[in-house]
Amino acid sequence: MQKIQEILPLYFVAGTQDCRHLGENKAQNLLSVLKQALEGGITCFQFRDKGKFSLEHSPEEQKALAIACRDMCREYGVPFIVNDNVDLAFELEADGVHVGQTDMAVEVIRAKAKQAMIVGWSVNVLEEAKMGETMAEIDYFGIGPIFPTNSKENAKPTRGMAFVQELRNAGITKPFVAIGGVKWEHVRTLRELGADGVALISAICQAENVETMTKALRVASLGENT
Repeated sequence: MQKIQEILPLYFVAGTQDCRHLGENKAQNLLSVLKQALEGGITCFQFRDKGKFSLEHSPEEQKALAIACRDMCREYGVPFIVNDNVDLAFELEADGVHVGQTDMAVEVIRAKAKQAMIVGWSVNVLEEAKMGETMAEIDYFGIGPIFPTNSKENAKPTRGMAFVQELRNAGITKPFVAIGGVKWEHVRTLRELGADGVALISAICQAENVETMTKALRVASLGENT
C-alpha cells in the first residue's frame, strides 16, 4: 500500500449528485468525470454517493456504479475510498473507507476489516483532531469545511484556511486533507500552511474541462504534471 501522504495531494470526492448538470444518465455522468480526472492526475478517489439526487435509494444501481468506479481507479493505480458505507467498502474490497464523527466507530471498522484498509476521519474542531491524533486506527483526517460548500447538506461551520495552521501549531502530526469549497487558487496556500493535500468536489465536477482543471490542480498541489 502507498504511503498515506502519497495519496492525499489531489483527493477527488464525488457521487452522482455532483454530476447531475451533465445529463440524465447519472452513472455515466460520474464515470465520465472520473475518467477525465484520472487522466488529469488525481491521487485518490472517494466514492461519496449521498443525498436526494444520488443513487442512494437504488442500492443495486449504486453498487454497480461503485464497482465500475473501483475498477477504473485500479486501471490507473489510484486508491478507491468509500464514504460512510462501510459494508459496501468491505464488499467491494475497497482500498479504504472515510467516516464522520457520527458514523461507524473506527475501532469497529478495524475489527471488522478482513484486509488492510485506509481509514479516514472527518474533523471540524481542534478537540476532534487531538482525540484522533492518539487513535492508531485512523490514517488521515479530512478537515473542514474550509469554505462554504453546496456539496454537503447540513455542513458543519466553516473554518477557513487558518484552521490548517491552527492544527499544525497545536501539534497535530497526522496527515490530513483540507475539504470544503476549495478552489484552484486556494491549493498552494493550503499546502504551504501544512495540509498534506486538498479534497475537491465542485472544483473538478463543475470544471468546463475536467482533465485540464485536474492537471492545473495537480501542479498547484504537487508542483508537477502527470
